[in-house]
Amino acid sequence: MNHHNYCWVFKKGLPERICDDIIKYGDIRKNEEIIGTTGDIKERDFIKNPLSEKEIKKLYKLRKSNIVWMNDYWVIKEIQPFINIANSEAGWNYQWDFSETCQYTIYNKGGYYDWHCDSWPAPYKDEGPKKGKVRKLSVTVCLSDENEYEGGDLQFDYRDLHPDAPRKISTMGKLSKGSVVVFPSWVWHRVTKLKKGCRKSLVVWNIGWPYK
Repeated sequence: MNHHNYCWVFKKGLPERICDDIIKYGDIRKNEEIIGTTGDIKERDFIKNPLSEKEIKKLYKLRKSNIVWMNDYWVIKEIQPFINIANSEAGWNYQWDFSETCQYTIYNKGGYYDWHCDSWPAPYKDEGPKKGKVRKLSVTVCLSDENEYEGGDLQFDYRDLHPDAPRKISTMGKLSKGSVVVFPSWVWHRVTKLKKGCRKSLVVWNIGWPYK
């Protein structure tokens, strides 16, 4: 798809007190923290069925971070207004109607998430509100103060789909605490390796019926 805007940024969009509440809520659920995985590893009970050494080795080639899942309305309702505004102001005007479970993500020193996109090649098959729908709009909320870490930059790749086309990398740079970044889920992006400190963020995927 061709767009004039491939991401929409709200600098300090989310109040710091809300960021702190989300961090506190995520941190007190430390016992639920698991290794952040990728789409090729099916969801399962990682306590009863932990990742094998082979799976971890493969995973760390793409991603190294820990996560806590949050499916709480008080969290989601703070994010959804930004999605609607960005969807309109950026000119995407995608139909969407459901937010997936939020991912509270912790990047410690050495953590990263290499190039990937959030959308899937086919609609969800699971029974429930996701069935038949696809990811359309992704959101990243910067929860940490920008002075608490080094590295960990959010970057986007706006290159043409031709495999030989050069990358068109755009770096968000140091995003202030509370900044909200909204972008189409098919846009490639990454989080560069964290050199120092700890970077905490909240990721939300928002879905709707397949494009027409």
